[in-house]
Amino acid sequence: MADYRTLVLMRHGKSSYPEGIRDHERPLAERGLREARLGGEWIRENVPPVDAVLCSTSRRTVETLASTGIEAPAGFEKSIYGGSPADVIAAARTTSDHVKTLLIVGHEPGIPWTALDLASNENSEAAQRIRDKFPTSAIAVLSVPVPWTDLDDSVATLLEFHVPR
Repeated sequence: MADYRTLVLMRHGKSSYPEGIRDHERPLAERGLREARLGGEWIRENVPPVDAVLCSTSRRTVETLASTGIEAPAGFEKSIYGGSPADVIAAARTTSDHVKTLLIVGHEPGIPWTALDLASNENSEAAQRIRDKFPTSAIAVLSVPVPWTDLDDSVATLLEFHVPR
């Protein structure tokens, strides 16, 4: 029997656009802070306890993670900032086998494309909703039946897609 893991992919909250601030340093807007908090509440109520987090190094993803209230060991990965699905998956593959639930906080298009690449049920209603739009603070939850080191395209099952509002 497979030893299932849970992968939670979250896009950062709504950011603000202060003049003269580089993209990497953009902070969350008030709406982003609120929706990230709601996303954290939803994760705690609907997903097994998060054991570890991988987060982009951008200010808005770091603030999103803080606003979720999720307290788990976190690693900050530059490769997730602007990262492709291959980059996000490569970061996830470095996760310890002891981690049963992994949260990754990143950006569009890397996070939604990663969810779709990993999902073996790409024709599901949740997958169609992701293809339509993956708004800020949105969350995709996947069931992973392999060790993190074996994470690859079409190996997981997309369980849920949630937009905290």
